[in-house]
Amino acid sequence: MTKRSGSSPRPTAGRPDGSTNDQRLLDTRGPSDWVHTDPWRVLKIQAEFVEGFNDLAEIGPAISVFGSARTPAGHRSYEMGVKVGAALAQAGFAVITGGGPGAMEAANKGAAEAGGQSIGLGIELPWEASLNPYVTFGLNFRYFFVRKTMFVKYAQGYVVLPGGLGTLDELFEAMTLVQTQKITQFPIVLMGVEHWSGLIAWMRQSMLSDARIKESDLDMLTLTDDVDEVVDLMVKARDAR
Repeated sequence: MTKRSGSSPRPTAGRPDGSTNDQRLLDTRGPSDWVHTDPWRVLKIQAEFVEGFNDLAEIGPAISVFGSARTPAGHRSYEMGVKVGAALAQAGFAVITGGGPGAMEAANKGAAEAGGQSIGLGIELPWEASLNPYVTFGLNFRYFFVRKTMFVKYAQGYVVLPGGLGTLDELFEAMTLVQTQKITQFPIVLMGVEHWSGLIAWMRQSMLSDARIKESDLDMLTLTDDVDEVVDLMVKARDAR
């Protein structure tokens, strides 16, 4: 894992062949190399947890903001990310993102320009080489599952902007952790009513109607385009802790 403070980007890409540490750990093709290499990977994973816990332990109240890396600057979702990042920083929250481009960059930009803590938790990917320039403190992780633990452990809530598979992954993991009472008092806000309304409708029609989820599972989500509503919800959750 690499770490940086300030605005100069640091690389996150994997090996020259394009492979990543996650891929090499999880790929089961061919004979197992557990005896020779996997114990050492366990030590690398342990080190990532220790360093992440150490570096993030004192950041104070924080909100994790997710969204598509493919959101272009100037897009409505990008501008929404800038506004919510700034508003959260002004309310005294650190803003944590995946440190990449698009919606993540937008939230970091808003937080940094508002004078707040703008944190990026990067991941080793073949197509992303650096944290975005608005990250004021960044960590680069080799393993997705270590990074995802940091998003949950050090945040008091999630703001989810329009996104793709990675964004859905973070959203449903958070919902599962709340549903199973692994985390409590954890507001989850979906920003982008037009984008998310169809998903909510499908969950209600296909999952709730077949009793695969409960109404209380849907109640954990707040759907809004109102930045003030987002901040108010997060402040109330913080003050109730």
